[in-house]
Order: sequence, then structure tokens, then C-alpha cells
Amino acid sequence: MSQKLNLGWWGAVVLGVTLSAGAQEKPADFAAQVPLSVSGEGPWYRLELPLGVQLKARQTDLSDLRVFNAAGEPQAYALAREPAQTRENRMLHDVKWFPLYNSADATERAPSVRVQSNTNGTLIEVQPSSQLEAGEEELRGWLLDASRIKAPLQQLILDWTSDRDGFQRFSIEASDDLQHWQSWGEGQVARLTFADERVEQHEVGLPGQSARYLRLLWSSPQSAPALTSAQLESTNPRTLPLPLVWSQPLAGTRVKAGEYIWQLPMGLNVQRLQIELNQPNSLAPVTLSGRRETSLPWQTLTSGLLYRLTQNGQDVVQNELQLPGQTVQQLKLTVDERGGGLGAEAPTVRFAVRSTQLVFLARGAGPYTLALGSATVKAASLPLSTLIPDYSAAKLAALGKATVEGGVVVTPAATVPAVADTNWKKFGLWAVLLLSVLFLGAMAFSLLRKPAAKS
Repeated sequence: MSQKLNLGWWGAVVLGVTLSAGAQEKPADFAAQVPLSVSGEGPWYRLELPLGVQLKARQTDLSDLRVFNAAGEPQAYALAREPAQTRENRMLHDVKWFPLYNSADATERAPSVRVQSNTNGTLIEVQPSSQLEAGEEELRGWLLDASRIKAPLQQLILDWTSDRDGFQRFSIEASDDLQHWQSWGEGQVARLTFADERVEQHEVGLPGQSARYLRLLWSSPQSAPALTSAQLESTNPRTLPLPLVWSQPLAGTRVKAGEYIWQLPMGLNVQRLQIELNQPNSLAPVTLSGRRETSLPWQTLTSGLLYRLTQNGQDVVQNELQLPGQTVQQLKLTVDERGGGLGAEAPTVRFAVRSTQLVFLARGAGPYTLALGSATVKAASLPLSTLIPDYSAAKLAALGKATVEGGVVVTPAATVPAVADTNWKKFGLWAVLLLSVLFLGAMAFSLLRKPAAKS
């Protein structure tokens, strides 16, 4: 009986050594450390992770991220990131549109109208507030009925007919009562013919807010087109995308005429790319490709038309490309040089990714430190619903806040590389395990050779 107890005791010792060797992470194991300051009511704190800090990680999914207290003890944490399937939760809605007329010599910015709607708020008819004589009315814009969409609006998609190709610019306003209007910025669509090819831009981004009605007012009413289709793309409020964060300008390399390559700091889920157009009157149909590694083939991500043109004394610019959101580390832009190209030097670019929120449960005394940069540690983040038992979106927004002290300041860790330190841990662990196995084997062998006790 005592022999079995001895074997069990040694097994427990070996297991204890194994667990302790794997749980001794400390700030010096990571290549970068960032001091944090906290404010508001704890014990949970939320940090909008700056992109400059995020790029110090060595693992694309931020598995090598930790938070430590003043004693170097790791803190429980969760990461709030946009799931890959968010795009699948978007819905496309066909909406009704109504023309907005005003007299050609009217001085007010927006036409005054009278409307007729049903009990649900759905528009039935929209007419000018005063009778206009034939020939004196002018189409100023369009009123879109989004009253049946009960979700935040992400994108506007238009189709139209016009006597001539070109750009169509308009302001976007939103309202819930048709009386009070809020500006949602400006939109621009285009239809151009280039080298016997038709290039069209139909989509306009919206701010991700809800509204019952949208009003589109054309910058040049005399060229306002006739709409043939209007669609709105909405997102389920429970999967509302996190805001975009933009990188600093990134220099590229010109491979050959009309072909440029940019190397990203790490594999990133890029959502948008902004290309700097230095020269006025630039026009460039482009195709953007990407890949994770140099050894992999290029995959086409998107195509579009980039331009910076002067019209009526002001620049009309389209310099952004929207990407499907897959992870890439290299980007290649191929330019149709029949438009004049983008010059001999590679233009600088800025890329945008969805922001990442870090929530941690403060345990022990501060100050707290964010550590990143290890190729070997395993993921330690928890689901938000586990970290915060009564988790809700409202409670997340009300948590205390953590910020990076002094902006994005990254302090190099100890001079001993984290990988080498981790390897010594592994060697020590294996040595302990091997010695334990040898000891147990010797004990078993000695017990087998011992003669049985006589009765």
C-alpha cells in the first residue's frame, strides 16, 4: 500500500512541476511593454487598442497579448474584435424614392414639400409645398423612404440615367420626422467611359446609424440624374462593426511600370486602402491583389477607379478601395497606364483595420502594463461573457477606461530574447520530467527485484 502511495505522490510532484513551469509568464518574456493608466469605476477597464501598439504583436490574432499588475501578475482579459462573419449579417433593402422639386429661381437650399404617409410612417406621396407652373420646376434631389428598416444603415447603392457620363455629387441628410434633418456628409457616384470600357461607382458609405428617411440634394441641380434604383444596406445592431482605425503612411516599391507593392508590418485584416494621389487630374483604373506570404500566389481583392480631377475650381477625389477583409501582409496595385499612371515612384498608402477593444479585470495594485511580442505563448483571452458575468453592450460602454500613457509609447523589454528564455524553460521542464521518469523506473525495478516476504 505504501508503495502505491509513493508512486502517486511522485506523480503529483511531476504534475505540479509541469503546471508551475508553464504558468510563469512575466513582462520580461515579451518584446514590448506599454504602461497603462486607468480612470473611472473598476474593476473592469476597457482599452481602445491603438494600431501602433497592436502592430508590436508577433501573432496576427493577438494571442501574445497580456496585462500585468505592478507585481508582475497576469490579469484576466478579453478581446472584442469584429467577427469574420459580420459581412454575412448585412441585409440589402430596395427602398422607394421620391423626387424633390423646387422652382428654378428658389433661393432656399432644400425644397419645401408636403407628404402623405400611412400609420406606419411609410411614404405614399411627396409633393412641392406650393404649386409650380410647368417648366419652372427643377429637380433638386431625392427623398428615400427607409422607414421599414429597423437597423443601422451602412451603405447607399444607387443606379441612374443621365444624358451624359461624369460625376454626381450630393449631400446626404437623415431624419425621423421629415422636419429635423441631420447631416450625414456627402456622397459621390460616377459613370465614366475609359478606353472603350465603362467604369462605374455606385456605392456610398453611410455612418452606421438608423434613420427613417434620407434626403439627397445634388450639388448641381441642373445635372441631377433620374434614379432607376435605390438600395440601402443595413447591419444587425448586435453585430455592428467596430470603427475603423487608420495606419500611418506606408511607403511602397515600384516593381515595373504600372505595378507597385507594399509590405505590411504583419498579417492584417485590411478593410480599406487609401492611395495618395499627388498630381491633379490623375485618372487610374486599378486592380488590387494581396497575399499572406511571398511564397503564395497573388489573389485579386478588388478593382476600381482612382481619380483626382478638377471640376468647377475644386478637386473631385476618389482615392480609396474597399477590401473584402481577408488577412494579407503584402499588397500589389496594378494600374492601367492608359490613364497616365501614378508616376515613377510608388505612392504612399494608408490602410484601415477594425479597431480592437481590450477589457481586463484589475486584480492587485497598479500601475498596469500591457505586454506584447512573443512568438511562442498561447492564447489566454476569455470570452466577454465569461470575464463579465452579466455582460451587455450597455455595461461594456459604461466600464472604466484604460489609456496608453503618453500616447503610443512602446518600451523595449529585457535584452534577453523572449524566445530564448522560453526555450530554457522548455529544456528545464523536459529535464525534470526525464529525471522523474528515471527515478520512478528505478524505484519500480528495485521493487520488482525485492524478494517477496515469507508468510
